[in-house]
This record gives sequence, structure tokens and C-alpha cells, in this order.
Amino acid sequence: MLRIHSIESFGTHEGPGIRFVLFLQGCFFKCLYCHNPDTISLEWGKMMSVEDIVKQVIQVKPYFRGKWGFTVSGGEPLIQAKELFPLFKKLKKEWIHIAVDTNGFWRNDDVKNLIPLVDLFLVDIKHINNDWHQKLTGKSNENILKFVDYLESIGKAMRIRYVLVTGWTDQEEYIKELGEKFWFYKNIERIEILPYHQLGVYKWKELWRKYWLEGIPSTKIEQAEEVKKQLEAYFKKVVIRA
Repeated sequence: MLRIHSIESFGTHEGPGIRFVLFLQGCFFKCLYCHNPDTISLEWGKMMSVEDIVKQVIQVKPYFRGKWGFTVSGGEPLIQAKELFPLFKKLKKEWIHIAVDTNGFWRNDDVKNLIPLVDLFLVDIKHINNDWHQKLTGKSNENILKFVDYLESIGKAMRIRYVLVTGWTDQEEYIKELGEKFWFYKNIERIEILPYHQLGVYKWKELWRKYWLEGIPSTKIEQAEEVKKQLEAYFKKVVIRA
């Protein structure tokens, strides 16, 4: 059984092609800009069996003519790595492309066992600098960087995602540090810049929680384009995912 938050049967931003996206409940990060704060609690959401999830995925499979896949996101999906294992095994028997959208923080034997079943990792790097990372998320980035190192060492395909927030993640010196850290990694397919937006602010208010980035403006496309140019000095493919 998996504790899920929601399902999107026609996602276009969570991996290549059209995706069936399963959003899982639970996250140990407390990102200041989180646009889905209702996914953080490990106690919320609803329970769903592997069999029911597979049934839903198979039902939509004929509509996409092969140009699609399955993505698990969150929250942080690797918290439920043990429960994901039987689901992924069944999906692989159906020759379905599997992607995992993760912050890479959660590392244990269950995660290690799950990795071979995953075709693509979408790894969210919140900040390359550890001090800033802790300000943003409440956690160190040490595990995340080790996770990316491990994926590289075993030849696992991945994409790096970076949320661009004015005054928080747009510092030129740290953009440079990000490039210098990863430019030679052969298994990073591309860097995805995600401009910060305020679309999830209302959820914090509905939960009666303080939104810590109140007043920070949404990132302008011109800002994202400038960071894109900086990162293109290090990576062959950099995209802005609006």
C-alpha cells in the first residue's frame, strides 16, 4: 500500500513525453517556497494498493501510443521506496518508462534496491551551497550531492532541476559553483531551470501557515534566460521549464 496525495494522468512536465504522475505523501524538507505544502505530512493523503495503481496506468496506456511513461513525485517519493518496489516491478513487466522526481535526500537499502528499476531520475538541487540549502529547506545538501554522485557512478540517467528564486538561488557565484560541480557528469541529460512562482501561496494560507517568502516576486523570464546562459557554459542542454 502506498500513501498518495493525488494522481495526474496527463502530465507534461514530469519527464519525457506524456506522463502518468503519482504524487506521494510525505517529505522531510521544509522548503520555504514549496508549492505543495499539503504533501509534506506523512499522515495525510489516502492509501492505495499497488494493484489499483497498476490498473489505472494500464487503462490509459493505449491512448498515448508509446510516447509516454510513469513518474512518481511528491512530496518525496523515496520515503516510500520499499512500497514502490513491487509497483515498479509490475510496471517494468509492461515495458513502461519509469521516472522518479526526488530531492535525493532519502538514502537507505530500500532506495538502493529501487534504483535499478528506474529509467530516469529528476533530481531537485535546491542550492549548491550547504548554508543556503539549510536556510531554504531545513536540511543539509550533503546527502543530495552524494546521491547524484552515486547515480553518476552507476551510469543512471538523470536530469538536474533548479528552482530559481530571486535573492535566494540566483547568486552568480553559486550558479558557477553548480556548473563546476556537475559539468563533467556524463549521465546528466540536461539542466532544467524552474522559475519560482507564487501559485502555491494560497495553500499555505489554507493550512494556516506562514509563507516565509512573502513579497518575493515571481522570477521573470529575463532572469531565467540570464541564468540559462551562465549554465550553458558548462552543460550541453539547459532548458527553462515554465
